[in-house]
Amino acid sequence: MSTNEVLWYVSRATGLASIMLLTLVLVLGVLGPVRRAEHRRPSKRIPPAVLTGLHRTLALGMVCFLAVHVLTAILETYVDIGWLSLLVPFTSGYKPLFVGLGTLALNILIAVVATALLRKRLPGRAWRVVHRAAYGLWPIAAVHGLMLGTGEPPLLRYVTVACISVGVYALASRWASRRTVSATTPGRGAARPPRADAQPLRGRSSRAA
Repeated sequence: MSTNEVLWYVSRATGLASIMLLTLVLVLGVLGPVRRAEHRRPSKRIPPAVLTGLHRTLALGMVCFLAVHVLTAILETYVDIGWLSLLVPFTSGYKPLFVGLGTLALNILIAVVATALLRKRLPGRAWRVVHRAAYGLWPIAAVHGLMLGTGEPPLLRYVTVACISVGVYALASRWASRRTVSATTPGRGAARPPRADAQPLRGRSSRAA
């Protein structure tokens, strides 16, 4: 087996590992808010510290696998992916649209990781805005993997489709949870029921007169 073949296999394997870990990170990211919205079986909730630690550990592992995936994809010569495509989307000589989606996902990931490392020095709102870009990162990376990494063997396609299914379910659960919370929590301007001891406005006016 030649060096180029090894690079090709490593690139495909680490790309698959990256989308799997990214999907797990996404699921853990929405699991906390979903569980906070639930009030059933509180004794079986996962402690927030465990969720946070696992979320960060898997994210770090995903970044490591992704770094190897990007490096080997550029070094192997079966396809034309230059160094410029590492940071500038849609400049690849090979399938520029789908490779560009991978570059776009990488740029979003760099922003998310950078703000995560600087979280204590950034305003909370600024950090949340950038961190929520991860919800866009996952579908972009999923389309990139589905269109470029699902050739032979068929296992690549099956695992990628399974990751997409799990990720869509997690996002749908988050959306449904937020709708439930919004429906059960009155807004700032929502009307509140009158107190039992409240007096009618006319009665108060007559006494005041």
